[in-house]
Amino acid sequence: MMSPSPFKRTIFFLIVDIVISFATLFLAYNLRFNFHIESQYMNKFFIVFIFLLTLKIGAIAYFNIYRISWRFVSLIEAKKLIYAHVIAYGLFVVIYYILPKLFTPFPRSVLIIDLFLSVMFIGVFRMAKRLIVESGDNRQSTPTLLIGISPFSQTLLKEKNDFNISAIIDDSAMVINSYVSNIKVDTLDNLESVIVSKNIQSVIIGKEFNQEIMHRLYKQLNVLGLYDIRVVSVDKKEKKLKKVTVEDLLARHPKDLDLLSIEKFIKNKSILITGAGGSIGSEIVRQCSAFGAGVLTLVESSEYNLYQIGQQVPDARLKLLNVTDKETLESLFEEVKPDIVIHAAAYKHVPICEDNQAVAVKNNVLGTKNVIDVSIKYEVEKLVIISTDKAVRPTNVMGATKRVTELYASNVDAKNTEIVAVRFGNVLGSSGSVIPKFKEQIESGGPVTVTHPDITRYFMLIPEACQLVLQTATIAKGGELFILDMGEPIKIVDLAKQMIRLYGKEEEVSISFSGLRPGEKLYEELLLDESEQKTKYESIFIASPTVYNIDILNADIESLLKTEDKVKALQKIVPEFTRET
Repeated sequence: MMSPSPFKRTIFFLIVDIVISFATLFLAYNLRFNFHIESQYMNKFFIVFIFLLTLKIGAIAYFNIYRISWRFVSLIEAKKLIYAHVIAYGLFVVIYYILPKLFTPFPRSVLIIDLFLSVMFIGVFRMAKRLIVESGDNRQSTPTLLIGISPFSQTLLKEKNDFNISAIIDDSAMVINSYVSNIKVDTLDNLESVIVSKNIQSVIIGKEFNQEIMHRLYKQLNVLGLYDIRVVSVDKKEKKLKKVTVEDLLARHPKDLDLLSIEKFIKNKSILITGAGGSIGSEIVRQCSAFGAGVLTLVESSEYNLYQIGQQVPDARLKLLNVTDKETLESLFEEVKPDIVIHAAAYKHVPICEDNQAVAVKNNVLGTKNVIDVSIKYEVEKLVIISTDKAVRPTNVMGATKRVTELYASNVDAKNTEIVAVRFGNVLGSSGSVIPKFKEQIESGGPVTVTHPDITRYFMLIPEACQLVLQTATIAKGGELFILDMGEPIKIVDLAKQMIRLYGKEEEVSISFSGLRPGEKLYEELLLDESEQKTKYESIFIASPTVYNIDILNADIESLLKTEDKVKALQKIVPEFTRET
């Protein structure tokens, strides 16, 4: 009986509103007549009260104010309460002028006085819960530093949490030296002094900072012995706090994402995605679904991967096939008639491709050629080929096969199909990337194995890389090789050190160097030369085209598929393909 519930809360506030409304109207009469009310004006008091109360409760209910949990009240709820009163009292004025005899004599100034009194007292009573919560004893919670003011971080100041925000710093001149929840906002330059003076034990990063600032903050906090660091995370459009991850530290967050153009490009289209269950393919599937694709056809050779992405996008068509099977691929295109094809199917793991060269060539070269040829045959509007930075001056079979597909995509007679390739580096957290591997090694106590102390790689978040891929398609005209700006390359050993610090195991986990693997090189590149063209998006460039007679290329690919010496055949097509290991 005593446990709270929405129904009990509604009844409670309904009773309170009746009592407050009666009291404020009576007080309004007294104020109007200087506490000496003439008897004739009180004759219609209860009629006025009944009408006003009915209208007021109706308006408050209309704005769902009785459903609000008032420990979390904000300015939005306060505005709704004001709107409800204005509507209720406005309707009373209309009724008064329609039926004046019903209320006469009635001093109209009482209505204005009561309006202000009612808003004030009903509003204050509802805010009392939040005031009590915020004035509660926080001494047992963790002294926390909030870095960055945002709408979400401000809600953290209002709610009862297991942390006590006792200091705030920001990099914006607009808020520095101002007060938020009675806490003065300091600058990032005073980070150390704020932490020491306030005895800070945990940190919340409440807004998005660029990669450089995130690195600097994290390093400073670690030096000061702070490892309890949380950041704001957006998960299914819902914001929450989570422990800082290496992805947060390496994320670049391109500023020129044009989501409206992507939506216009994707919406209501029939889209076929190969390699739909892989790290890149599955994220492109999710993005296309979110942007309103009409029909999604997911092509995947792994039954388990296809099942997984199918569970996430239940309306999609699931097709279990390998792109090297051209006959089945043609049957699928005949059935689906896609408007857009995104080809993400490929073998990408360098050492495995080195050990299985024939299979890697067949899947990456023949499979991509099949997708291109079939797309042209069935007049697909646009075909996007996912490529890699390993295609630049390749030192391994995987990179060389991807360079062959780039050459074929840009030199084939595309007829009515616009064919483009998009080249980018590693994506954070993809299958086969170093991050899941490092996590497993750290959790098992180490050591963390890095191939070489000087090895570097480019990194980008999977969702952002996939959005940029789709964005390139919106500006593509056919025949281009697009390059995504991946920022500065990152040393893998530095990445390993950061991850060990994130786990707070600097004293326990060591780093060992295992040596470069077959086909692996120290530095990946994104360009063959410096003659790339700019696009209207600063994160997207166009590489200079490489002309290759398509008849000769077809003959060379045919020889590549038949010969046993895959490396020699690849080097004929890709002269810059060298073997460093």
